[in-house]
Amino acid sequence: MVHYKELGLVNSRELFRKAMEGGYAIPAFNFNNLEQMQAIISACVETKSPVILQVSKGARQYANQTLLQFLAKGAVLVAKESGCAIPIVLHLDHGDSFELCKSCIETGFSSVMFDGSHLPYEENIKITRQVVEYSHQYDVTVEAELGVLAGIEDEVSSAHSNYTKPEEVEDFVKRTGVDSLAISIGTSHGAFKFKVKPGEMPPPLRFDILEEVERRIPGFRLFFMVPHQCHSKL
Repeated sequence: MVHYKELGLVNSRELFRKAMEGGYAIPAFNFNNLEQMQAIISACVETKSPVILQVSKGARQYANQTLLQFLAKGAVLVAKESGCAIPIVLHLDHGDSFELCKSCIETGFSSVMFDGSHLPYEENIKITRQVVEYSHQYDVTVEAELGVLAGIEDEVSSAHSNYTKPEEVEDFVKRTGVDSLAISIGTSHGAFKFKVKPGEMPPPLRFDILEEVERRIPGFRLFFMVPHQCHSKL
C-alpha cells in the first residue's frame, strides 16, 4: 500500500475548512495525461490556489494506476520547485464501487468519491457508509452523491436532473459519516450532451435547496457541478 502522505498529497478536510472560513471555492479539475496536469498545476501555482486533481474510473484505467502515483508526486514537487507549495488533493471522481474506492486508497489517493446516486436510497447509504469506514482508517476523505445530475460523467449518464431533497441530505450525512456531498440543484456535470428543445427553458437553479440544507446542517461541505470537467467545491 502507498499512503497519500508518502506522495506529498493532502486530503480535502483542511482545504474545505479554510474555504468555508474564507468564503471561496476550490477548483477541481479532471485530468487524463501529463499535459493536462502540467496546465492545471501551472495555473494553480500562478494563482497560488489549492487544487483537487480528479481522476475518473476510465482515466485511471487509461493512465495506469502506478503511473498516476508518480504523476501526483511530480505535481507536488513541481509546485515546491516553483516556490509555491500549494496543497494538492488526488481524488477519485465518481467511483462506482467499494472495491474501486479501496483500490484507489491503496495506491495513493487522498480523497475518493462513491457515486451511488443511481442506486436506491438505502443501498446508496449502505455502500457509502462502507466506503467511509474503510477510508477514514487511512485519513482519506470521502465524497458521495445524492440526487441525479444531468450530463455524462464516465459511465454515469442522465438526461434529466432530479433535485436533491434537503431532508434526505440531513439523514444521509448523519447515517454515513461522509465528509462532503454532491447534490443536484439544477446544474449539470461532465460532458453535457443534452439540448433544450426550442421553446423550452432549462431547469431552474434551486438555491432554496442550498438554503434549506445550510439551515439543517450548517457549514457542511457541498459540491456544485458545472460542465466541461471543472467542478467547484465548497
